[in-house]
Amino acid sequence: MELRPGLHRIGNDMVAAYLVVDGSGITVIDAGLPGHWRDLEQELAALGRSVEDIRAVLLTHGDPDHLGFAERLRRDHGVPVYVHGADSARARGQGSTNPGWGPMRLGPVAKFLAYAVGKGALRPVHVAEVREFEDGEVLDLPGAPRIIALPGHSPGSVAVHVPAAEAVLVGDALTTRHVLTGQEGPQPAPFTDDPAQALRSLERLRPTGARWVLPGHGTPWRGGVDAAVDAVERAAADAGRSPRRRGLR
Repeated sequence: MELRPGLHRIGNDMVAAYLVVDGSGITVIDAGLPGHWRDLEQELAALGRSVEDIRAVLLTHGDPDHLGFAERLRRDHGVPVYVHGADSARARGQGSTNPGWGPMRLGPVAKFLAYAVGKGALRPVHVAEVREFEDGEVLDLPGAPRIIALPGHSPGSVAVHVPAAEAVLVGDALTTRHVLTGQEGPQPAPFTDDPAQALRSLERLRPTGARWVLPGHGTPWRGGVDAAVDAVERAAADAGRSPRRRGLR
């Protein structure tokens, strides 16, 4: 799905990945779930492009629902896969954490799990070899993506700022549709290692001035980065005051 010229999404509000497209090729940002391979092929065909036009995969962090088809691109097509060093082991399947799930509702949880399983979530494919990027690095790739470290969801969580597309792609630094409650709008993402740190890290997004804020889960936000961060902070404060913020209901 084209969001704007040069910026495309595959997947949906449950799980999404993104393509940055210019004359030099394509940068893939996150790789969804293994079953999103077909979505990738369909989007490339609609663009008149092929897998051979993909120059790299950038991972916002190393969780399985963002690794998806990354190893397939690396193994079968020689596409390098980049991740922050603090999540390198996680992306290779050599380290993880066990964060709390937080608030849940039965219907949204069942819907998310059904979708994820249908897209191959029970068969995650880790990346055998990764290249590491650093905070502040501007990569020589389509879209000239700049890395912004956002530790909290995981130690190596990052956002990818693409100035040419007026977009910042944030992985699970925030969500606009909570997969466990169904609540919509910018808010803290579930499965976060350190929620307080994740919230503080969002301030690093403001200087981008990005119009588009693109999460790994949820509707693309086009109301500007300041409004998105403000909304997440309000949602976090409201959740902190709620007497029913925990447990399945």
